[in-house]
Amino acid sequence: MSQTGAPARAGRREWIGFGVLMLPLLLVSMDVSVLYFAVPFISEQLRPSATQQLWIFDIYGFMLAGLLITMGALGDRIGRRRLLLLGAAAFGGASLLAAYADSATALIAARAVLGVGGATLMPSTLALIRNMFHDEKQRGTAVGIWTAAMTGGVAIGPVLSGVLLEHFWWGSVFLINIPAMLLLLLLAPALVPEFRNPAAGRFDLPGAVLSLGALLPVIYGIKEAARDGWTPARGAAVALGVLLGVAFVARQRTARHPMVDLALFRRRAFSGALGANLLAMFGLVGFAIFTTQHLQSVLGLSPLRAALWSLVPALAVGGVAPAGTALAQRVDRAWLIAVGFVVAAGGFTVLTRVTPDSPLWLLLLGAAGYAAGLVLVMSLVTELVLGAAPPERAGVASALTESSSELGGALGMAVLGSVGAAVYHREAVDGLPSGLPGGAVATVRETLGGALAVADGLPAATGAAVLRAARLAFTDGLHSAAVAAALVMLAAAVVAAAVLRGARLPAAAGSVAVETAPTDVPATPAAGAVLAPPVRPQSR
Repeated sequence: MSQTGAPARAGRREWIGFGVLMLPLLLVSMDVSVLYFAVPFISEQLRPSATQQLWIFDIYGFMLAGLLITMGALGDRIGRRRLLLLGAAAFGGASLLAAYADSATALIAARAVLGVGGATLMPSTLALIRNMFHDEKQRGTAVGIWTAAMTGGVAIGPVLSGVLLEHFWWGSVFLINIPAMLLLLLLAPALVPEFRNPAAGRFDLPGAVLSLGALLPVIYGIKEAARDGWTPARGAAVALGVLLGVAFVARQRTARHPMVDLALFRRRAFSGALGANLLAMFGLVGFAIFTTQHLQSVLGLSPLRAALWSLVPALAVGGVAPAGTALAQRVDRAWLIAVGFVVAAGGFTVLTRVTPDSPLWLLLLGAAGYAAGLVLVMSLVTELVLGAAPPERAGVASALTESSSELGGALGMAVLGSVGAAVYHREAVDGLPSGLPGGAVATVRETLGGALAVADGLPAATGAAVLRAARLAFTDGLHSAAVAAALVMLAAAVVAAAVLRGARLPAAAGSVAVETAPTDVPATPAAGAVLAPPVRPQSR
């Protein structure tokens, strides 16, 4: 606090330190998608089985999601900067192992360690923002840039991967992590202050085990259902996760030093913001598969060209998050969050007009609309969560925000993907030429990718008819998913306006956390952030 009682404003050192913190965030989010173009090369050299290939992709996200709460609580106890540096070392070392993996098993193991490292880095960066920026306006700007870097990294990953694979071997997509992590290890001790909560008490190991046991089965079951549909085993995984989640809550109520302070959920600004964040990621991640498939399988673009075009909406929404946090100084956040959901609903409505013959700009306009609205929501609710939590609980609050993002994205892929797939399965055979073998018809009906494969083996005129029917069915599924997403966004707008209206960030107060000031070093430029909607691999 300043002598006048106003929150102390961050200076050049804090902003330079913030730029350093963006390095791990950008790379951790990029690693979610950096393998999209590398799969053929990995398959050729490592020859993974179908199951191993899925785990090469998924183990990173599963470990990241499952350990977020644990790592957030650990950072509150041992120090957020210390955890950040440990995570950077683990992430860099695992990147080296992944780059030179000589078997599918070794690559899966390296990706698992990368997920553990990522789980330490993401909540640490956001929690340190809470402690570095006490001024509400400055913190809002920092959170907006943080949101841009997180979402932008997922979109940049495929593009960077495609460029690297044009010139280097597949391991290069991992080696790019190492210089950045070394830079973080060198600069963070001098530029980023240490924060920890001396009153946190002993680490709740049973709670950590229960949180991992709750999140992993739920995320696994939902993501696998989004890929291939529901099975009894996947339903059982989700049910097991829910039961362990109930046990985790019970443990937090009775533990002497709980990982999560359940009293935080009684604050509208906290619980309402987490719910809004979940719904925003529901739409943002859940619909990404449709825009990606439309670019590749309907418009016929190569994966790299599709990834490049998917960055175009970023040009329109790049300033949305910082602008939203600036407006929040004068307008009730509840109304801005509601407006963000309404704008997203408008973007989804535009996408209901897309057909196989529509110009590319119409798809990009709709994608830019829903991305702009949802990025606005995400930046505002992230700031609300951080502001509503005491500084000493910022690590867990950050982890809960990111856990809600993971769950929301998984739910979006499952629900919207199921809506689109159901329509495609029902309509794919309409318009197919007569005389196709039953096996070919079944393959066309299963996925759009299957229809493309069938069409390649048919005479030109017959293949064109198959493609036309399949692409029309896919866009009909896209329309249905867009309508469902728009309805969810409108409902979210109403709920956000009602629940979050009047919810304000508490006045800045002194933190009970222990702070260690860094030593002086020469100033260096802050890192920039790039924003784009996520790009997901084709799974249907």
